[in-house]
Amino acid sequence: MGNGGSSGNTSKKDRRVSYEFLKGFWKENPILVMILGMCPTLAVTTTAINGMTMGLAVLFVLTCSSLIVSLVRNIVPKQVRIPTFIVIIATFVTMVDLFLKAFFMDLSKALGPFIPLIVVNCIILGRAEAFASRNPVFISVIDAIGVSLGFTVTLIFLGGIREILGMRTFFGHQVLSSGFEPWVIMLLPPGAFITLGFMLGAKNMIDRRMGKNR
Repeated sequence: MGNGGSSGNTSKKDRRVSYEFLKGFWKENPILVMILGMCPTLAVTTTAINGMTMGLAVLFVLTCSSLIVSLVRNIVPKQVRIPTFIVIIATFVTMVDLFLKAFFMDLSKALGPFIPLIVVNCIILGRAEAFASRNPVFISVIDAIGVSLGFTVTLIFLGGIREILGMRTFFGHQVLSSGFEPWVIMLLPPGAFITLGFMLGAKNMIDRRMGKNR
């Protein structure tokens, strides 16, 4: 009896861990579902490498912030909860910003002010407030990794499409022949909106078809 109950609890825990990790890729994707972080999403995704760098920066900041927020969730008074979260997030954002400036200056210049602006990114603050501050450390970290990886994959996909059509390259390597005329609009803000619109439409269409098949 005891072993059966223990197995059931373990199975439930495993299912929850899997759910919290995978939800950020599709069901609760921060870009395609929650429509969060639109400023960096539209501004920096002119290339796949820019999208990947921004995504990895968010991964580091969100994971570390969620870890700390979850650890101090029962210590910080409610009256100063949000300012405390912002200070925690700003600390890790500063680390990322200094790291990029020290080792990847070209990427730092390409991303411009959007790395420092991670401090006020709705994805980061939203996960800290809505999830990490209300859940244990392990689950909070799993949630942070899943959501930020979903964000990263979407940015790479968006940046990759714009780079291929706008510059004929992918991660800097030519993938289309010189006979293909680059679509300059893809490197401009309208191109970002158009590409994102098609991605949102594709996701909604897939969701509908999956719903009909159930």
